[in-house]
Amino acid sequence: MDTDQWDKPWPDPAARDRRVLAGLRNGKTWIVWDDDIAAATITITTRRNNAVWAKPACTADLKERAVFVHRLITSRKYAGLGLGAELIDWAGLRGSREYGAKWIRIDVWLTNTGLHDYYKSKGFRPCGICADPGYPSGALFEKPVAGIRVPGYPKFTETGS
Repeated sequence: MDTDQWDKPWPDPAARDRRVLAGLRNGKTWIVWDDDIAAATITITTRRNNAVWAKPACTADLKERAVFVHRLITSRKYAGLGLGAELIDWAGLRGSREYGAKWIRIDVWLTNTGLHDYYKSKGFRPCGICADPGYPSGALFEKPVAGIRVPGYPKFTETGS
């Protein structure tokens, strides 16, 4: 996909695996299943990483409640169907319902400008960068939850807690 985003686990494979496992164990990672096939996954949290989302490099109003999206991945078989976009909106609506979130926020790989364009096309606006130049996912974006509408024909249904 013309990006170095998945070339090397950040900061290393063991740390990446610990983050993924923690998201699963803590109930922060959701998986969309198509029978026994994992079609997509998303991790959402209400706590920001203070090393990433910090003033003055971040221009978002960090006093307002938000949900933070991580590791949104759609299987290539399901790419282009709008599943990722619907998952993002679902995360925002869930965050609003469960936590009173006003924003969906995401940090995006700095060099993946195609992904920046994708998020902009889905209603996100740039809101700064991570102050740590060594953090590769430091392009910050946010989207207001207020503009999200529940789809008439959702691509998935929520089960579990």
